[in-house]
Amino acid sequence: MKVISARLIKQLRIQTGAGIVDCKNALIETKGDIDKSIDFLRKLGRVKALNKQSCVTSHGSIFISGNKKRFAMLELNCETDFVSKEHNFISFGKDIVNNAITIEKNDYISLKKLFEEKRIDLISKVNENIVIRRIAVLNGNNVNSYLHHNRIGVLLKTTSCNDMTLVKNIAMHIAASKPEYLRPDLIPSDIIEREYNIQLELASRSKKSEFIIEKIAKGRMTKFANERSLLGQAFILNPHKTVGDIIIENNIDIVSFVRFEIGEFISN
Repeated sequence: MKVISARLIKQLRIQTGAGIVDCKNALIETKGDIDKSIDFLRKLGRVKALNKQSCVTSHGSIFISGNKKRFAMLELNCETDFVSKEHNFISFGKDIVNNAITIEKNDYISLKKLFEEKRIDLISKVNENIVIRRIAVLNGNNVNSYLHHNRIGVLLKTTSCNDMTLVKNIAMHIAASKPEYLRPDLIPSDIIEREYNIQLELASRSKKSEFIIEKIAKGRMTKFANERSLLGQAFILNPHKTVGDIIIENNIDIVSFVRFEIGEFISN
């Protein structure tokens, strides 16, 4: 008889969410064949995770953790708002994000693998699909965070600044205004080109001269670029000034930022 190793049992458990004893018995019954073992467990009604892992996970929570060296942010998804408030789900999210700030080389693939078995256990407990969707880390001393109702999270790295209220307000602005890039010149050229062609086509319908049409298109492109970049956006607490104006006046610089929102870009 084929020896049923702990590794084989673990593999089957991760794939099905079934208990250790059930997995071992299935592997013994099928002489170590994983596919046949899955079928065996399905016939017994023991498979939980296999069916659940195809379910859409557009709910969940954002988790943030930080220390003097780095801050980490996690988007952990589930199927319903109810489960996002469940204590096992919250504990799982906290464990992952606290672990993320200890990883020196930002090896998040290994981090996901480390928590895979616990993820499968959680799927079995809450009877919903659970997805570790994305993790971000910013290193350095001047990193701050903002969390809005556990649904929107922001990490913001600046140069040294004594006005922590201003830094918090900029982080809140990022949460509310959804900038995609730090500066207009960082928007990829293919996105700029595609949008310019659209604006040129729209402007040409005015039947004006080619010079005026191009001028209209370029004006719209300036607006397009500013609306999508943090430094070009009107500051929510003072719309007469841009975020770029605000940081110049206060002699600080924004190095980078990350914004997560639960369910962003997920199709139901």
